[in-house]
Amino acid sequence: MTEQRIYLSPPDVGEVERKLLLEAFDSNWVAPVGPDLDAFEAQVAELTGVRHAVALSSGTAALHLALTAAGVRRGDTVLVPSFTFAATANAVMYLGARPVFLDSTADSWNLDPGLVAEELRLRAGRGQLPRAVVAVDMYGQCADYDPLLEACDRYGVALVEDAAEALGATYRGRPAGSFGLAGVLSFNGNKIITTGGGGMLVTDDGRVANRTRYLATQAREPVPHYEHRAVGYNYRLSNLLAAVGRGQVQRLGELVAARRRTAQYYRATLGDLPGLTFMPVADYGVPNWWLSCLLVDETAFGADRDRIIEHLGGQNIEARPAWKPMHLQPVFRDCVMRGGAVSAELFRRGLCLPSGSALTDHDRERVVAAVRAVAR
Repeated sequence: MTEQRIYLSPPDVGEVERKLLLEAFDSNWVAPVGPDLDAFEAQVAELTGVRHAVALSSGTAALHLALTAAGVRRGDTVLVPSFTFAATANAVMYLGARPVFLDSTADSWNLDPGLVAEELRLRAGRGQLPRAVVAVDMYGQCADYDPLLEACDRYGVALVEDAAEALGATYRGRPAGSFGLAGVLSFNGNKIITTGGGGMLVTDDGRVANRTRYLATQAREPVPHYEHRAVGYNYRLSNLLAAVGRGQVQRLGELVAARRRTAQYYRATLGDLPGLTFMPVADYGVPNWWLSCLLVDETAFGADRDRIIEHLGGQNIEARPAWKPMHLQPVFRDCVMRGGAVSAELFRRGLCLPSGSALTDHDRERVVAAVRAVAR
């Protein structure tokens, strides 16, 4: 292979991030506190339109503490979309609760609000309401929050927004991360912005923010000696990584625009092929185009999804299947599932194409040529 490898969604960092990182390093603010951490939290709070933000070591840590803030404890149930990354369900299990998986809608690939409303109605009738509902903004597109919030408010159930993939997206003009009791963001290396590893809890509730910050720093009491009245966690983000995040936030508009151009290019150059259907864009919002995803009809296209991935791999191009639903994962085989046909079909036929914000025109042309070469 003479061509450089094209990755699915690699980091895109440059001089802005390098400058801020070196300034933080030279200031000796290395430990998990410091001015860059404070500034990063303030930037993201403003960006998501909330009052408080707490920078953490991962999006999973933020999910864990958001569910803790919602009061989830051992023996509870939490409604979770099946079509998601495992971290969404794992965080429920950390607290000794059980996820109840619900299907997605074919017109947005997100959690089905009708199933949520029906499940809450049935469980209310039995006196077994879940402690929380987690909605996931799939592949950078927000879930449909008006009906989700209406259903949760009707039954007094907390909503947590897993916006790990959606920073920069909007729902009816409102930023991703700003819905429900708390929103969760991820700054993993493959996300729209990265700190190398990290996440954030964002909320309008000062009590949630304060409790999260307390638990994330080993639940240390504000006294001169080390005293602990609760079990805490080592979940805070370091000041050095926050400096990288500050630079990434400054470039968010640029990074989203680059991914949007790639998505539009794929749709324009592959949309004529029979058997390929791109992920729908819901009319209620604007995605951040984190990943460009599509469905493959094997009969019409002439090859299945896995054959396309195999061929792209042979051209030194990384592509991946859509998420394998949680109800099909061995670790969750004993959990309750409502519906399942939509998420199973998304997994069976779903394909994620390279979507990084640093893709060149030549990179995109290589991807399209490789996909077209597999067509009947």
